Amino acid sequence: MSDFLLEILVQELPYKFIPEAQRQLKEAFEKLFCEYGISYKKLDVQTTPRRLAVLAFEIDDKQKDIVKELRGPILNIALDDKKEYTPAALGFAKKNGVTCENLYQKDNYIFAKVEIKGKSTKEILSENIENIIFKLQGPHFMRWGSHDEKFSRPIENILALYNSEVLPLRVLDKNSTNKTLGHRFSPNKNVTVTSPKTYIEDLKKAHVIVDVQERKNLIVQSATACAKEINTSIDFSNLDDLLEEVTYITEYPIPVLCEFDKRYLEIPDIVTTTVMSKHQRYFPLWQKDGKLSNHFITMANFVGNDKESMDNIKAGNQRVVSARLEDGIFFYKEDTRVPLENKIEELRGMTFQKGLGTLYDKTQRIVALSEKICSQLNIDNKDILRSALLCKADLSTKLVFEFTELQGFIGEEYALKSGEKQNVALAIKEHYFPLSAYSETPSKIEGQVVSIADKIDTICALFISTQGKMKKKRPTGSNDPLGARRAAIGILRIIINNNLDIDLKSLIDDSLKAISSEFNIELEGETNQDVYDFIINRLVVMYEKEFPQSIIKASLADDVLKKLVEFPQRAKFLKEESQKESFKKLAESANRVLRLSKDKTAQGVDEKLFVLDEEKALFSAIKNNCMEFKNLEQYMKCLENLVEPINNFFDKALVMDKDEKIKNNRLALLNLLKEKFSKVCNFQYL
Repeated sequence: MSDFLLEILVQELPYKFIPEAQRQLKEAFEKLFCEYGISYKKLDVQTTPRRLAVLAFEIDDKQKDIVKELRGPILNIALDDKKEYTPAALGFAKKNGVTCENLYQKDNYIFAKVEIKGKSTKEILSENIENIIFKLQGPHFMRWGSHDEKFSRPIENILALYNSEVLPLRVLDKNSTNKTLGHRFSPNKNVTVTSPKTYIEDLKKAHVIVDVQERKNLIVQSATACAKEINTSIDFSNLDDLLEEVTYITEYPIPVLCEFDKRYLEIPDIVTTTVMSKHQRYFPLWQKDGKLSNHFITMANFVGNDKESMDNIKAGNQRVVSARLEDGIFFYKEDTRVPLENKIEELRGMTFQKGLGTLYDKTQRIVALSEKICSQLNIDNKDILRSALLCKADLSTKLVFEFTELQGFIGEEYALKSGEKQNVALAIKEHYFPLSAYSETPSKIEGQVVSIADKIDTICALFISTQGKMKKKRPTGSNDPLGARRAAIGILRIIINNNLDIDLKSLIDDSLKAISSEFNIELEGETNQDVYDFIINRLVVMYEKEFPQSIIKASLADDVLKKLVEFPQRAKFLKEESQKESFKKLAESANRVLRLSKDKTAQGVDEKLFVLDEEKALFSAIKNNCMEFKNLEQYMKCLENLVEPINNFFDKALVMDKDEKIKNNRLALLNLLKEKFSKVCNFQYL
């Protein structure tokens, strides 16, 4: 058993690439060891802005020797008339390094057993590491110097150890060594690593914390301690992205306490905290009374014990944040000179999407669609329509123009300052929710309705603008124009989580019709179905971890978009029922019916054309058991009463009777059953 270390030292990497490179390297080495049958106890990949490090412990020193049974030519080719080996058989033996005495006959072929000696792990690593490095994928890869290979940043050094021995490698023009560089300002920056086991501690002495989680913990602990010194705290629950970014842009993080003029606290906290956390990578500090402090913490990289450098870092960051906040306070004062409602007209000059009008046009469509949703829900629409009218007004403000991520949040602030109702202001902010696939949805009905209307309009506008030859511009796995996939999941989550009895299909139809009519665009016949399918595919993705694919497909029954709230209930019910013997019998009977009734339209059943008692009994059972039902469980029990009559019918009746009238009547009977079964699920998937 041995240990292995690979460190790729580079110039500073883009922080978003680092965790992706970490994942890719881990998967690549796991795959390599698996393919060669090399076991290991632990495989780690650790990263900093300047290094990608792979550590494997207690790995096998070589592959196991294996014996393979190889099949050669068929006997009539391998043996001549005298039962001696032909050139074909001899060539097979020579190719595989065995003698004729080692060949044997089996199943009319010539065979040989060949012993394959396992390669050493050192040899396998030496042969594959360079290929793994240059298979890493990321944005903005380019060639460096005179090399043809592409990488994110220039490679400065390769450290490779197998136990305490240097593993011979050559990557580009760099030969592997047992040396690396620590932090640039460390007095111990020249590092010699004697063993993979000492690597992390060796680098720590050179002011580099290689372990990502250790570095993140240090940031939290040191920043928290620094905040406590002035009786403030940091709310890390809303700073996940910032914490990750700071973790990946530092090698030895050190907190620096800074401050800004208290007059900047006059503007809304969301502006100040956004400037600090999103634009400047600072941690905002909060006082014990819950108010924002005029202090903040920035994480510096190690600069040694140079007080002057630390003072320069503090002064520089204070200068930068003051300039940004000065912009914020100016824009805020300019925007609030007039009520938010006055900003609506300015949306006429802001394009929503090429060929599909302005944000003012979109706002009017959101209002109209919100009104239709209110009608479906049978609720008062006054505050909802007010929210819809104002929901995009803040996009024309100077503050949102400068800080686009504040859309909605500033709308709420300005609405309250303009005297709008609190629920209306909240809806303006929350109609953008959820901001990601799994983040919070709107908390109140006003925000829920406007959010659904906005997102339906966005998706329908996208599908209209990408009809015909433009279909390739619709959402794919790597391309999501206008955030359509996120919008679809948002619609589904809002409707299902809040149990909103909404006919989404009719709303999509209304939206497509409104947009196409407004801009004189001919709506292609398949566009409506394309939007339905897009939404349904997102529904499948939402629940694929909770339910098997067969259950999900079976639950997409009876026009699922008309009654979305029933989908998870149906799927849960089917998942439980599908384990029962009675359900399996019902599914078997249902599928016998579906196989024959497929692609047949329902016709009226004529009792006068019944010839067999089994036909009469089945029709009677349908009439007696398939009445209106309150819930799936009740209806399922009624359908189970049809199993025996269905089986008796198929045992005695020939559906495709020679008499055309009898045949069509029996098909009509099966189509009637098909309609009854479709109210439960798509049985063909079970």
